[in-house]
Amino acid sequence: MPESLKPRFGGRRADALRPVEITPGFQRNAEGSVLYRAGSTVVLCTASVDPKVPPFLEGKGKGWITAEYQMHPRASPARREARDGRGKAPSGRTLEIQRLVGRALRAAVSLDKLGERTLAIDCDVLEADGGTRTASVTGGFIAMAMALDKLRKAGSVPAGVLREPVAATSVGCLEGGEPLLDLVYVEDSKAAFDLNVVATASGAIVELQGTAEAAPMSRRQVDAMVDLALAGVRELIGLQRETLARAGVDLGALEGGAGA
Repeated sequence: MPESLKPRFGGRRADALRPVEITPGFQRNAEGSVLYRAGSTVVLCTASVDPKVPPFLEGKGKGWITAEYQMHPRASPARREARDGRGKAPSGRTLEIQRLVGRALRAAVSLDKLGERTLAIDCDVLEADGGTRTASVTGGFIAMAMALDKLRKAGSVPAGVLREPVAATSVGCLEGGEPLLDLVYVEDSKAAFDLNVVATASGAIVELQGTAEAAPMSRRQVDAMVDLALAGVRELIGLQRETLARAGVDLGALEGGAGA
């Protein structure tokens, strides 16, 4: 068996995603919501519609998408001392992740067709076992699409407001090993090089976040990691489409296709 196809931690193949379970409409108050499970990582993503935009966009006819990310105090084995924003400022990690999620989801939407409103995406990590930022992007897109579909059906946004779906996953190499898709925490903590990839349904790159923890990686090795991640993104976008169809969301109409 090729090295890349040998079982790894948890019995997965190197090129396999963790089992994904998606429950749309989990939070009844939000315009869009989903409970997103990737293995033992669980994130609640909600999308809320605010009929105004930040001051820098007022009067410009464009909308905005922003994100917030938060770890539940018992998302990890030991309780965190305090929630971000409760007795302490959000950590640099929290700010960096929520900015990533916001950038990723803005890339999926034609902001000039959104109108002067804001979609606020809240990503609350209930359980963490690696990949919380990528799960937040992937689940956050589903919640956002549900909110956009409600706006489209109400006549508040036009068909074509959505460019195309986006999703994210991670890939990494352990010392001397082949690339592994969708790292769990024990793999990520030992990775010699890890990479987060956000991309669209067509394979266009939105963002790459990669770091060598040991020796530098060659361009050939990094390209192989990106290719593996893009295959994972394609699979995740397929799951997004299935979930949205099950929830009654007309993704084709949002993209301005035949259903418009």
